[in-house]
Amino acid sequence: MALFDRLEAENRAAVRPLAARMRPRSLDEFVGQQHFLAQGKLLRRLLEADRISSVVFYGPPGTGKTSLAELIARHTRRIFRSLNAAAAGVKELREVLDKARADVSAGGPRTVLFIDELHHFNKTQQNVLLPDVEDGVVALVAATTANPFFALIAPLLSRSQIFELQPLSVDDISGLIRRALSDRERGLGSRQVTATPEAIEFLATICDGDARRALTALEIGVLSLPDGVRTLDLATAEESIQRKQIRYDADGDEHYDAASALIKSIRGSDPDAALYWMARMLAAGEDPRFLARRIVIAAAEDIGNADPQGLILAQAAAHATEFIGLPECRIPLAQAVTYLALAAKSNASYVAIDAAMDDVRSQRTLPVPVHLRDRHYQGAKRLGHGDGYQYPHAADEGWVAQDYLGVNARYYEPVDRGFEAELKQRLEELRNRRRPADETDAPATGRDDAQ
Repeated sequence: MALFDRLEAENRAAVRPLAARMRPRSLDEFVGQQHFLAQGKLLRRLLEADRISSVVFYGPPGTGKTSLAELIARHTRRIFRSLNAAAAGVKELREVLDKARADVSAGGPRTVLFIDELHHFNKTQQNVLLPDVEDGVVALVAATTANPFFALIAPLLSRSQIFELQPLSVDDISGLIRRALSDRERGLGSRQVTATPEAIEFLATICDGDARRALTALEIGVLSLPDGVRTLDLATAEESIQRKQIRYDADGDEHYDAASALIKSIRGSDPDAALYWMARMLAAGEDPRFLARRIVIAAAEDIGNADPQGLILAQAAAHATEFIGLPECRIPLAQAVTYLALAAKSNASYVAIDAAMDDVRSQRTLPVPVHLRDRHYQGAKRLGHGDGYQYPHAADEGWVAQDYLGVNARYYEPVDRGFEAELKQRLEELRNRRRPADETDAPATGRDDAQ
């Protein structure tokens, strides 16, 4: 390396942030993700044998995706090239692929191509990648925070091994913080600063599994200490990171996973869990109207007629959300969530309408029985529409044994919980009385224009 090149490299290294400097240089230094990096696990075996194939690293920020790519670069004996999908276009991508193809054609080594933030590549750009990945010219190593099953084209997915990275534990990040404080070469060891256990625990907890964020806050805290102060305390740590950043993607997995957890907590009658998931979504900036809509759906789908008041309360909360907005709408939403979580549960109406819809789609379409047809228009009587219809209000009980469908079908099966237990008893009585309908010879009479 020429003198000036070396100086430039040293200058760039000097300004690198702590999180970049502390990236692991070996598999033994790598923290977390033991589900695929522990001794004997798949990715570790591939790295140690330099047999890396196309892989996609998927997970939240600060969990080690870029660090793994750098470890691959260190361990592989193949050519390693990298692109950032947020900045590179088709032209840059084709240049790298053309060079990789030329290297292989000349008898040279294959290329390991690292693409950071692969989800920023559109389908056209991903399709440009496909032939060379398919032919083995390049081994794709991709990093993405978006769910690859939604963000990547199917052919790329089918040719790649997906590794999902999990947020780091508090213990993992605490260890990284202590290592950074003691490392004199790459870390902050030369400053001879210590941190109180409370400060370390706070940074390790508040960063939500993001090592980069924890180390960035640590660096800010240490560099901001007044002259002569050699201890990072809790107050300084709190100032260094300011406000907790909620890990959440309004259009990605976090959005749908949190919504799923909220609904399932309501369904499972756990108001505390339901409140937590709703609070997390609100704190992350979720539209409260989305939450209101989901709560209304849950009231009908999971509570139903076991407690009809649930839907009324959910609708009222949705109206209040539109009327008053944040932050106050959190209160009626919380009222609705806690009520629904503790209400009796029934999905009988939900199951019933889906069964009926399935029959409509898959079975012969049923004609409306003649006696139920509309007879309000001119000529309807001449067609016999409405003939034989029995007007329930004309009967003493307000009910007659009459066929309303033309076939024997049962969709709604109430449960023995809450108010629906009363409906079940009533329905069973009516069904039992309706069975001999064809033997009934005393129909009720009423207005002949009733529908």
